[in-house]
Amino acid sequence: MQTKHNDPKKIVVVGGVAGGLSFAARCRRLDPSADIVVFDRGRDVAFSNCSLPYHLSGIVEDSSSLVLMTPKRLRSQYNLDVRVRHEVLRINRDERTVTVRDIESGDEFDEPYEVLALSPGASPILPPLPGADGDNVFTLRNVVDVEEMHAFMQKSDVHDVVVVGGGYVGLEVAENLQLSGKKVTLVEMQSQVMMRLDDDLVQLIHRELLDRGVRVLLNDAVSEITDSTVSLASGDHVPAQAVVMAAGVRPEVGLARDAGLTIGTTGAIWVDHNFRTSDPAIYAVGDAVELSHQITKKPVKLALAGPAQRAARAAANHVYGRFDRRMGVVGSAVVQVFELTAASTGLTERECTVEGYSFDSIYYINSNKVGLMPDASPIHLKVLFEVPTGRILGAQGVGKGGVDKRIDLMSTLIQMGGTLQDMADLELCYSPMHATAKDVLNHAGLVGLNQLRGEIAQVQPDQVRGLVEQDAIIIDVREKGEFRSGHIKGARNIPFSQFRSRLDEIADDRPIYLHCRIGQRSYYMTRELNNLGWDQAVNINGAFLGLCNVEYFHDQTEGREPIVDKYNFN
Repeated sequence: MQTKHNDPKKIVVVGGVAGGLSFAARCRRLDPSADIVVFDRGRDVAFSNCSLPYHLSGIVEDSSSLVLMTPKRLRSQYNLDVRVRHEVLRINRDERTVTVRDIESGDEFDEPYEVLALSPGASPILPPLPGADGDNVFTLRNVVDVEEMHAFMQKSDVHDVVVVGGGYVGLEVAENLQLSGKKVTLVEMQSQVMMRLDDDLVQLIHRELLDRGVRVLLNDAVSEITDSTVSLASGDHVPAQAVVMAAGVRPEVGLARDAGLTIGTTGAIWVDHNFRTSDPAIYAVGDAVELSHQITKKPVKLALAGPAQRAARAAANHVYGRFDRRMGVVGSAVVQVFELTAASTGLTERECTVEGYSFDSIYYINSNKVGLMPDASPIHLKVLFEVPTGRILGAQGVGKGGVDKRIDLMSTLIQMGGTLQDMADLELCYSPMHATAKDVLNHAGLVGLNQLRGEIAQVQPDQVRGLVEQDAIIIDVREKGEFRSGHIKGARNIPFSQFRSRLDEIADDRPIYLHCRIGQRSYYMTRELNNLGWDQAVNINGAFLGLCNVEYFHDQTEGREPIVDKYNFN
C-alpha cells in the first residue's frame, strides 16, 4: 500500500552525481509529493565518472554519452528540480537554509530545507608544486575535465605524457593514453602501484605496464613541472608535454566544516548509523563521508560508487522512517590494466600486520576454466586468513578472465564472516567454458585449510630469492621439456612422474623446496613426501609462474641478476 504524505517535505541535495542523485531518486520513490531540489556547481549531473578515462582512448567515442541524464529528463521522469551551475556557498543551520550562488548570473539566494543531504564528493589532490598550475597539467573529476584533457592530447606536439599516481584513476588514465598512441610515464611515490594489492600480486600489474610500453617509476615524486619536462625528486627529468595528476582524492568537507558539523578522524564527514551528520536534519553520503570497516570496526574513507549508492538509499530510507542494516564496508574494487584484471576485497597483508591480526596467507594459481577450452588462462589468487579460526580477512586476484567473479564471491564470504572451510565448500556453477568442476576458490580453500592445520608447509614466491642465495635445495617437479623452457638457477629436476623411483636422490636430512608450474604437482609431491617421512619437504606457493611474475619487474628495472635462466609467463 502506498504511503501518504500530508505535509510535503522540502528536501535539498548538494551534489548531483552518484550519491546525491541516488538519494534524491529514492526520496522521490518514497514520497511523490516531496519538493526535492538538487544543486550542483558543475555543468553535468548523472554522469559516469568511472568511465571518464575511456574517452581518452576512444573506447568511449563521444563524451556526451558519459552523461546519463540531463536536468530536463530528471524533471520530466522523476519530478526532480536539478539546477546545474549552482554552487552552495554555506549552510545556515539555525534558519535551515542554504545560500546558493547562480554561477552564470552571479545572483545569490537562500533556499530553505527541511532535510538537507550533502554529497559533495572528493576532489583530486593537486600538490603545491612549481608548474602545477600550468595549462598542460590536468586532473580528472568530471566530463568537462576529460573533454579538455582529450582536446589537449590531440595537439600534434603532445607526444609524451606523465601520469602522477598509480591508483585506480592513474592506471586507467595511463592505459588509455598509451592506447591512444602517447608515450606514457607513470610516477608513483610508493614502492608499487595499486596499494590494494600486496607486493607479490602487484608485480603482475607492473609487468603488464612494462610490457605494454608504460614506463613505471616507483619510489619517486614530482618536484617541478614545465611545459616540456617533469623533474623528479630523484633528479631524473622526464619529457612531458602534458601531465595528469592522479595522486589521490581529498573529501570535500568545506561546507560541512564551515557549518560546524563534526569531521571524523579520517578527515571525512562523520555520520551515524543512518548517515545523519551531527545535525539530525542533515545527511551526508558518498566520497566525502567517513565509513566503518566491517572487519577492523575502524573509520575509513572509501571513494567507491557502490558504497555511495547503498549509503544514499539507506539515508533516504531513514528520512521516511525506514531502517537499514549497516554492516560496514570491506572495500571491494576492480581495475582493468590492458589485458589483466586486478581485484581485491577486505584487508591487505600490510593492513593485517598493522591491525595486529594473527594471520597467514596462500598464493594459489589455477585456471579460470577447463584448460583445453579457448582463452583459458591462470588466475593468481591470494587469500589472507586469521589463525587459528580460518576466518577470511582479505583476498586479491589478478588474471585475464573471471577475476571479478571470484573476488566478488570472496567479498560475500567476508561480509558473512566466512572461513576457509566455507570457501572450500562453495557450490558454484560449472561449465568447461566458464570454470572448472572444482573451482579455483574451492582449491584455494582446501590448500588454505591444510596449511592452517599444519598438514603442509609452504613458502611464498617472494621468499625464493633468499633461498637461492642460501643455496637451498630446490626441486623442480615439472617434466624435462618444461624444465628446459626456463627454471630456477641451481634447481634440480625430478619430475613428479618419476619421483617415486628416485627417492634416493632426495635429501632427507635438510629442508627441500618443491615447485612446478602453478603449484598442483609440487603440492601433491610435497604431501606425499611428508607422508613418506620427508618432514622437511616444503611447497613453494605460486610455483614457477608466480615466481617469474614476482621477480620480473624488479629484475628489469633494478638491473639485478635474475634467479631464473629464462622467464616463463605461460
